Amino acid sequence: MRRTALAALMVALVGLAGCGDNADKPANTAQPTSSGTASTVKGTVTVFAAASLTESFNQIGKDFEAANPGAKVTFNYAGSSALATQINNGAPADVFASAAPANMKTVTDAGNGSGAPTTFVKNQLVIAVPKGNPKGVKGLSDLTKPGVKVALCAEQVPCGAAAKKALDAAGVKLTPVTLEQDVKGALSKVKLGEVDAALVYRTDAKASAADVEGVEFPESAGAINDYPIVVLKNAPNAAGAQAFVAWVLSDKGKTVLANAGFQAP
Repeated sequence: MRRTALAALMVALVGLAGCGDNADKPANTAQPTSSGTASTVKGTVTVFAAASLTESFNQIGKDFEAANPGAKVTFNYAGSSALATQINNGAPADVFASAAPANMKTVTDAGNGSGAPTTFVKNQLVIAVPKGNPKGVKGLSDLTKPGVKVALCAEQVPCGAAAKKALDAAGVKLTPVTLEQDVKGALSKVKLGEVDAALVYRTDAKASAADVEGVEFPESAGAINDYPIVVLKNAPNAAGAQAFVAWVLSDKGKTVLANAGFQAP
């Protein structure tokens, strides 16, 4: 009987010790992500991004939200120069992704960047023409032929600055019928049949492959744009901003960007 009572007492003491260990441990309230790791990203992450990133960042935003159920990503897409102006004028934003270093420099020189920007992709120009290429455009010189209407981005916009560099390298001078404030505007002119050609990014032509064709030209190799990204100094959701930038730079982000036609930095 004594042995039986002693054994019962030992079992009870072990059980009490185990309960004490669990009581000392804080409860894990973080929600697991789709990858199985805990996510602490919450709230809205506001991203100002170059128009040429629209399709890619929309997908990256969806993937980021799926991995972080407490987070919501909202985008403001426009020409990088317009976005830089908005940020420097105090527009609330967490992340800025520019289509050129010059527009990023405008923001960082004003003291509105948090840390150094990171170049995450590169992009190259093509000549967007309607399906079937009815004007037979094969290179930049064909854009000067009589009756060929061309749309360009304005020079302060990264796609416009790249276009000017390529045209100068080719020794081609042309007068566009319209100057657009972002690459989507220039591309839409082709899609609507208002122009015969436009200088746009390869990624934009690829995203609109159902409506346009992209004509490659050699001078574009000398006018490749670097795309930098940065967390903004006064980001309302700094933690979310850092997590979003990390996602863009991750293998998952890189895969989406590569599939869209962007080049590695």
